[in-house]
Amino acid sequence: MRIAIATDAWSPQVNGVVRTLQSVRAELERQGHEVLVVSPDLFYSLPCPTYPEIRLALASTNGVGKMLADFNPHAIHLATEGPVCLAARRWCLTQNFPFTTAYHTQFPDYVSARTGVNPEWIWRYIRWFHAPAQAILASTRSIEATLKDHGLTRVREWGRGVDLSLFSHETAPDPELRALKQEGAGPIQLYVGRVAVEKNIEAFLTTAQPGTKVIVGDGPARASLEARFPEAKFLGARFGAELAAAYAAADVFVFPSRTDTFGLVMIEAMACGTPVAAYPVTGPLDVLKPGVGVMDEDLDAAIAQALTLDRTTCAAYGQSFTWEASARQFLKALAPVGLDDAAIAA
Repeated sequence: MRIAIATDAWSPQVNGVVRTLQSVRAELERQGHEVLVVSPDLFYSLPCPTYPEIRLALASTNGVGKMLADFNPHAIHLATEGPVCLAARRWCLTQNFPFTTAYHTQFPDYVSARTGVNPEWIWRYIRWFHAPAQAILASTRSIEATLKDHGLTRVREWGRGVDLSLFSHETAPDPELRALKQEGAGPIQLYVGRVAVEKNIEAFLTTAQPGTKVIVGDGPARASLEARFPEAKFLGARFGAELAAAYAAADVFVFPSRTDTFGLVMIEAMACGTPVAAYPVTGPLDVLKPGVGVMDEDLDAAIAQALTLDRTTCAAYGQSFTWEASARQFLKALAPVGLDDAAIAA
């Protein structure tokens, strides 16, 4: 099957949306599907106001439409709600070509956190954007319920996976972080993700648990937080084996966000044997279960309890999430044209 994916989130951005799309594309191609990604790097772009790491593509309907038409796809998926996907959406509607969308990000909450805008105003746009889709892919049942509460009913589940070749209970811990524990600076409490206001990292950095707080990632709030919390270690972005080593060295993974739809980093941490402490909100409520994570409105209490959990149990649970299963759900939700049932099933 030829599958076109339009997205406003792509490399060099570092976030869960990009990692999900890249991982699922690789799995689809491994299965023999042909995948076209229409992404911001193919167009002239401008930095997003207040968040320059994100580029807003100046993508026209004609430009995106020509890419799609030349590829002659059997199915089209719009991953985000930005300029590239707006152009793809217009082309699909003009050509009467069915498409699916995904709700990766709590966009109304993010905009509200960064600007103070009433999130209900943003929901009007979200409803408008997704309403024509044949299916809206959501990572958890909580997000499915949220979408349905806002009038979007054609929702299908699309879970996430872990690269088991990288994230494993056998992964060697980062030597720098391991040395800190040996010097008595443990337990190591780790956060991984964008360093931005909507991630609520300050809630983690102000907890009173003894040990060393480690931040892996980059973003617009890093300089401010690094200046205000000099006792924490800000390591910047890490990828691949270095990221896995950081997970493996941590005694607890702290996920302070209240606005994520899933939290890919949680299952990666657990796959390396590291238990999770989080708030009882969308994302953790769907991903965590007793024995591998602790959710509490008192983040200090969640961290303290998570430190007592068994790492082997965490690893087994984290490694149950696979990109093969995620790709299978993605394929099942597509709305292909020009293929008979036998070809779709193959």
